Amino acid sequence: MIGSVIPESVGLSSDRLERITEWLQQQVSSERLAGCSVLVGRNGGIPYFHAVGKADVENDKSFERDTIVRIFSMSKAVTTVAAMMLYEQGAFQLDDPVSKYLPAFADTPVWLGGELSNTEPQRELMLVRHIMTHTSGLTYGFMHTNVVDEAYRDGSIEFGLKEGLLEDQVNKLAKIPLICQPGSQWNYSVSSDVLGRLVEVWSGQSLAAFFETAIFKPLGMKSSAFHVAARNHDRFSALYAPASGGDMSSVSKAASADEQASRGGLKLQEPYDKSRYCEPVAMYSGGGGLTSSIDDYGRFCQMLTNKGELDGVRLLGRKTVEHMRKNHLPDNKDMAAMGQPVWSETSYDGIGFGLGFAVVIDPVKASIVTSEGEYHWGGAASTFFWIDPEEDLWVVFFTQLMPSSTYPIRRELRSRVYQTLV
Repeated sequence: MIGSVIPESVGLSSDRLERITEWLQQQVSSERLAGCSVLVGRNGGIPYFHAVGKADVENDKSFERDTIVRIFSMSKAVTTVAAMMLYEQGAFQLDDPVSKYLPAFADTPVWLGGELSNTEPQRELMLVRHIMTHTSGLTYGFMHTNVVDEAYRDGSIEFGLKEGLLEDQVNKLAKIPLICQPGSQWNYSVSSDVLGRLVEVWSGQSLAAFFETAIFKPLGMKSSAFHVAARNHDRFSALYAPASGGDMSSVSKAASADEQASRGGLKLQEPYDKSRYCEPVAMYSGGGGLTSSIDDYGRFCQMLTNKGELDGVRLLGRKTVEHMRKNHLPDNKDMAAMGQPVWSETSYDGIGFGLGFAVVIDPVKASIVTSEGEYHWGGAASTFFWIDPEEDLWVVFFTQLMPSSTYPIRRELRSRVYQTLV
């Protein structure tokens, strides 16, 4: 079991941890966030947890340790772990063509610029590893950068819907051109949703059933699912947005410091009891469909920190986890060298990409105090996790502010956490 420990017993300063608490309080008092929490794990124990503010301002509901939130793209790491569990069972190889399992992608053309009809065939077929590393040529409809993502919006290419099947949506997606040749660029995308469909094909189960039986139940993640069970509705957080500026239509454009500073105040974006997450869905989004509690996700992080094992339950082999957290971009490039400068759940300079999450390859170039090899990802509602193998450290941050590009919360939190190491 992961239990609470005295900070000094795992090399952290209790006095310096108070700076994290003060920072959390500042996020709420400045009306950046309605409520938030931080959970820190080190050397197998929990030296720090703190929560402040409201999970629901309108109903005066506190943000607690058992608050359930929309983790959005933090689902991607779970989906990739699921896929690699099946890899270990011999279901596929990383360099298999996606079309071997999803035939609709065999004929997906590649956009050449200009009109959507200006295309060429795939020169190298999209491979499973391209899906896992977001080098597949897929994109997101909310990017608003070209005619391909416009086609996603026109075709209602969304995942995690109450109706429809994942299989049908993926087949529909395969008819829209790729924005680049597979393997040539890093582009944040619905790749993990396609990977979720592959998990269904490889396992013979729905994505929800595989997650529950193979990951959540073995790890004791009792509050994690594609919807919030009725018994847990009172633990579910509302979702907020900045009162002015910052929405999902602007995420492809980096906000200046002045723009971020002007975004005071909050507005309710989705009441907890009016959310689509309160009802079961038919289409499971491996890219962004999960809800979870902070202790649940902490257990997932501890499993990865332990190289695939937790409390005597092993999900992955040690070598598999070590492989996942390497930089898989060609020639050890960072995302700045391979990607378009649009929003994602991390910065680009000095940051590579492994299987399911970003990997720090040059902390100096990334302008963050962390360790080489640290890996991380976040969600659209400003949630975030990172795991630092060198320091035997992991951190989970929960809040519900959309989009995550509103404030530089993640960089600020990193500096507060690393200054506690003594």
